[in-house]
Amino acid sequence: MTAFSTTEPILRRKQHALDVQDLEGLWRVNLKIKNLELFSGFYTRIDQVFILWGIITAIIFSTAQFLTLNWTDQAMLWSVLTLIGAWGTCHLAWYWVTVERLRWVVYTWVGLMLSGVLLTDWGIFGGGWVMLPHLCRLWLGLSGIGYLVTAWGLRSRAFLASGLLHLGAIALLPYLLAWQFLFVGIITAGSLFLMAEVQWDMHTSNNDRLLTPAQKQFNQQQCELRAMKTSDYRRIFDRQ
Repeated sequence: MTAFSTTEPILRRKQHALDVQDLEGLWRVNLKIKNLELFSGFYTRIDQVFILWGIITAIIFSTAQFLTLNWTDQAMLWSVLTLIGAWGTCHLAWYWVTVERLRWVVYTWVGLMLSGVLLTDWGIFGGGWVMLPHLCRLWLGLSGIGYLVTAWGLRSRAFLASGLLHLGAIALLPYLLAWQFLFVGIITAGSLFLMAEVQWDMHTSNNDRLLTPAQKQFNQQQCELRAMKTSDYRRIFDRQ
């Protein structure tokens, strides 16, 4: 198995030389007021998955922290949003994970999130009240495991760091009794939004059977362009 790469930065600005699977469903955003550009960026389907889950987790944990909805209503809200997130993940990421031979990562994430919903609903609807004080630990733990699995699949130090962050954050929960949900929301949603805005390191393992000869050649050219950019970055970093 290929080891974690140490030849590229863990996080950096997004590179524009995208592969075929990244260009599929690419979302470009350009916000302007007359001739003043406020924001310009692009989001791949995987970035869109991060944004979707970032919004979902922000809604879930801010609702738990600040609104006075009872546990039953919150459980229903969490269940619906998690199902939307699971469907959105499969819909948005399927082509990319198929080309990258990472379908099992999607299966893992969907399984973890649905397991979390079942345990949460059991704690609220099934009388398992012992689960309620540990919901923040549960979701940080599940997210941490998901990131570690993703890190292994992508050979990515960025996802490894995110997984360790989520698992390490569990140790801080006893010191944040009144603000646990807000804290978890910041960690989970913040990590997702960050991943959507930057380029993270990964090892690619394309499924060539899904690509035409022209697409393979295009990806090779894009790979060479990215390698040149990475080499330029390293030279600048070394001079500093």
